[in-house]
Amino acid sequence: MSSLTRLSAAAMAQQVRERKISPIELVEAHLARIERLNPQLNAFVSVDAQGARRAAREAEQAVVRGEKLGPLHGVPVSIKSSIDVAGLRCETGTRIRAGNMPQQDAPLVKRLKAAGAIVLGNTNVPEFLMAWETDNLLHGRTNNPWDAERTPGGSSGGEAAAIAAGLSAGGVGSDGGGSIRVPAHFSGICGLKPTPGRVPATGHFPESLGPFAPLGVVGPMARTIADVRLLFEAMAGANWGDTSAAPVPLRHVGEDGVRKLRVGFFEDDGLVPVTAETRAAVRAAADALVQQGFDVAPFCPDVLPQARRPWWVMFGRCGAMVLGPMLAGRERDQHPIIKELLALIGEETPLTAPDLLNAWLERDVLRLRLLAQMQQFPVLLCPVCAIPAFRHGERRWTVDGAMVEYLGRERDAFSYAEYFNVLGNPAAVVPVSRSADGLPIGVQVVGRPWEEEETLAVAAAIDRAFGFQGPAMFHQD
Repeated sequence: MSSLTRLSAAAMAQQVRERKISPIELVEAHLARIERLNPQLNAFVSVDAQGARRAAREAEQAVVRGEKLGPLHGVPVSIKSSIDVAGLRCETGTRIRAGNMPQQDAPLVKRLKAAGAIVLGNTNVPEFLMAWETDNLLHGRTNNPWDAERTPGGSSGGEAAAIAAGLSAGGVGSDGGGSIRVPAHFSGICGLKPTPGRVPATGHFPESLGPFAPLGVVGPMARTIADVRLLFEAMAGANWGDTSAAPVPLRHVGEDGVRKLRVGFFEDDGLVPVTAETRAAVRAAADALVQQGFDVAPFCPDVLPQARRPWWVMFGRCGAMVLGPMLAGRERDQHPIIKELLALIGEETPLTAPDLLNAWLERDVLRLRLLAQMQQFPVLLCPVCAIPAFRHGERRWTVDGAMVEYLGRERDAFSYAEYFNVLGNPAAVVPVSRSADGLPIGVQVVGRPWEEEETLAVAAAIDRAFGFQGPAMFHQD
């Protein structure tokens, strides 16, 4: 029965429509797998077994009655615990929000349910989502299904671990500095950071307001790009509770059309070195596109190393200003990772209005320069991160003879993801290869704003060449 959990979301939905399997069977298989494997991973913080079973019975009745079925009918999914799901705790990994329980679903959750998806529960995150690893004082640490001594990433680490291990068919994460893409890369799955506003961030905490609105987004995560696309199409569309909302319709991009797009690839940005295996993964992905008829050439935008500065001001320093009042006097309730971040920011001079204004202006100038350069290369292929999944608590690594840090002012391991938050591009991640330690390595496919369809089409071509492999845990019954 657990073999059902190894199907793709698309295959699950198709077999439900063909009456080869039932939504009840799918939900029971996933609940059994969660019960068996979640104690090792700590991916889920809440499991709504009763609600999932009730939804599965209703979904089965719809099949029996011959009703029109949605594209995700009967597919079990999970949701990051920073997104409102009625009846599930949305605590964002902090004691300060302990017990917070939304009364209604976020718009994207409503859309997934309308498409037929069944929510199993929600998944673990770092405190206030401010880390590239997943640990907090409420629910503890999440482990990577490839190696329990390593992190699945953050902040959507619980989501990535659950999907990679077959505890859910797919789900939803959020991303302000790599928080979908880094966990996807660390855990060997796929993910999409959309353009801000393409998928509504309404119902997410923290809210995407002010300087965070151009950075923070919500997006789909799954084991295949085809499943990511299914989830994206179910969730996408303007919602006017999102300050970045825009009525951008879904489009179909055919294979012939996408092959007309030039793809530029770079193995590193000239500032932050990446592991040799990461470089090889980017080259392998580029070669796979060439073999499928794509026009691929070396190209690295010259604006990228400069983009991390405004990202740090808008995400890190502004984030500390917002968190400060909430955390004041509650040091015992703070996880060491949050304390570490606030201490690092505290070493800098206080943020001033001119600092923020200059960062915002610099961001816009760099974005315009990037978009001008992407007229020649509408799609970019590059690393997700300088390293594969790191051991719990690690903070620096030697890469190609240089020191790369967890949150470095010069060489930040996660800058390849951060660039495209501050610059506003959609970006997908596809697993391509493994490190010498057997850890997954993904590549990043970056498109122009509002061109998620093109981005996913190129990512799908790479996915066809390599595909989801999964940790040993995924293949066990």
